[in-house]
Amino acid sequence: MTVHIGAKPGEIAETVLMPGDPYRARWAAETFLDDAVLVNEVRGMLGFTGTYKGNRVTIQGSGMGMPSFSIYANELIRNYGAKTLIRIGSCGGMQDKVKVRDVIIAMTASTLNSPSSGMFKELNFAPCADWSLLKAAVEAAEAKEVGTHVGGIYSSDVFYSERPDLDKEMTRHGILGVEMEAAELYNLAARYGVRGLAVLTVSDHLLTGEALPSEDREKTFGDMVEIALEAAFA
Repeated sequence: MTVHIGAKPGEIAETVLMPGDPYRARWAAETFLDDAVLVNEVRGMLGFTGTYKGNRVTIQGSGMGMPSFSIYANELIRNYGAKTLIRIGSCGGMQDKVKVRDVIIAMTASTLNSPSSGMFKELNFAPCADWSLLKAAVEAAEAKEVGTHVGGIYSSDVFYSERPDLDKEMTRHGILGVEMEAAELYNLAARYGVRGLAVLTVSDHLLTGEALPSEDREKTFGDMVEIALEAAFA
């Protein structure tokens, strides 16, 4: 057990999918895993372990934002031996070609700030996805014929942005979408030598104003989950 995860030794799989929403973790576990068992409910941040096509996997909520994500990812890696961490979450589209419900597979994650920024000091470290996971996720998405985009995303440390100038520059430089956790995942994956990837569903769009209701965000992102699972065990 750790401060934030109540699972016993051996209850967390080496492969962990990490949605921000703990209820999405429950939905994904009930929908895609066999014999899913609740292994964490500390602070209401639900985690489940089961199997997918015979492979053990944990789906653990991370909360919103990089500080919260960093807590769970650190403990999963350092205390439970997680080797593959895949964020499955929502994001806001930032390009005309990106449509609501499309899937974004993040090669890189730009950010203004993250919990790792103090470590790098003046260095602008460029965190990126694990190549083997990225390649497998793209292949899984192509097999499902899902609207998919591969490229850079922006991990923001605020949800209600007051920097339209920054959003404009992100769009200008080809950033596909904005979310709040992936940059720290990629930092931690590099630091600890594990595999990290973010597979995201576009839930709203900064250019068009289109947005999905909260229930759809929680329960209708099946393509993203399947792509992540297939990539993890390719």
